[in-house]
Amino acid sequence: MATSTDTLPVSTDILIIGAGPAGIFCALSLLKRGDDRHITIVEKGLPVDRRSCPKDKVGYCVGCKPCRITTGFSGAGAFSDGKLSLSYEVGGDLPELIGADLAQRAIKECDDIYLSFGADPHVEGVERPEEVAKIRRRAIKAGLKLVDCPIRHLGTERAQQLYSRIQQHLLDAGVSILFEHECLDLVVEEGAGISSCTGAVVKSMKGSATPQVVRAQEVIVATGRRGASWLADACEAHGISHEPGPMDMGVRVEVRNEVMEDVNNVLYESKLVGYPNPFRDKVRTFCQNPGGFVSQENYDGGLAVVNGHSYKERKSNNTNLAVLCTQHFQEPFDRPIAYAQRVGKLMNMLGAGHILVQRFGDVLDGKRTWRKELSRSNVVPTLPDAEPGDITSAMPYRAMTDIVEFIKAVDYVVPGFAASETLLYAPELKFYSNRVRMDERFETSVVHLHCLGDSSGWTRGLMMASVMGWLMGKWL
Repeated sequence: MATSTDTLPVSTDILIIGAGPAGIFCALSLLKRGDDRHITIVEKGLPVDRRSCPKDKVGYCVGCKPCRITTGFSGAGAFSDGKLSLSYEVGGDLPELIGADLAQRAIKECDDIYLSFGADPHVEGVERPEEVAKIRRRAIKAGLKLVDCPIRHLGTERAQQLYSRIQQHLLDAGVSILFEHECLDLVVEEGAGISSCTGAVVKSMKGSATPQVVRAQEVIVATGRRGASWLADACEAHGISHEPGPMDMGVRVEVRNEVMEDVNNVLYESKLVGYPNPFRDKVRTFCQNPGGFVSQENYDGGLAVVNGHSYKERKSNNTNLAVLCTQHFQEPFDRPIAYAQRVGKLMNMLGAGHILVQRFGDVLDGKRTWRKELSRSNVVPTLPDAEPGDITSAMPYRAMTDIVEFIKAVDYVVPGFAASETLLYAPELKFYSNRVRMDERFETSVVHLHCLGDSSGWTRGLMMASVMGWLMGKWL
């Protein structure tokens, strides 16, 4: 059983804010190289052994604060589907910063670490190249690009076991992990024209504890997608050099397994990319879950977003995946995260606080979906408390047009994907739009401050966030 401390230290050598993949692998890397500096990790959520969603027992979201799916040791990604993408082509823009060769080598090193803690040695998507070629030909005809990335699937339930072992390893090695503690702010001081981060303001979430300053020689911010908005605000407040990045907004699609059978068997996860007319925005599939379950995640401010889980043992009759539109905003607008949050909250309003679900055929017919219509479908929703309604009443026209045209294109690759009964859930939002400016060794404009993982804007997903943390531990 994991143990940790509730006592806030006055100071520490290395302060890591967030116990997601980036923060975890930064600590693992420091330990592996024999660094004897003391490491303190501040985590808003719970230890792995206490991270269970009450919805599994009661059948509906009870609004845990913070959400047990998005916060806690191992972060949001590992508790959604637990898939490790083993190619540098997938997982964000980190290769642009550090180079493709280094990114691929670091993926191999991180993969070896995952294997050492019990990850499944089987790799999906590498055994049937001829069938992959057939799928690629169909994608080319549809004007889409197929990215056939090897996948190591941890599975949601087995990922919990693996991360529990990593958590205990860190604790046994002397790493202090402050669970149920929130970082309120960074401490940035000015001197001789140089900004320097000297610690953070941390508060226990238990009772009415008083916030305290924890001083540190090096501060690592690895707050994940959930903490992207918080980091964006911190960048504004403390003059941390950053820029607005692209915004991803879309829906989660759910179809019967029979529709996705060929792709599921050959690739497990197909990553299709297109630039549909008339806007030519980038649209892509993401986080495919064969036999998976659609899930709800709750963010600060009461925002509910949709995601997907994929277990090793427990299976449904459906496959779900995200369809995400990437949009780049131009001057003078520089708040893409706030924009996405507003759209998401509007959808939540229409769904009375629930995720919205709509049949694709109803989108094309210009009508809302009613619950009685869902009961007549071959596709039984795996998120039963999703509210049938009209996504198009809240989704921006440009994004909705991108989604519709992309789904039609995917139908050439996967016949039946654009069936009338195909379900769309919304909002699917990825909060990593703010991009922190840094050099190839993750040095920011503020001395002794480093920003890692999805909240930094450079990674998207479990493996690349792990890579960023692993390399930071080598260079720190």
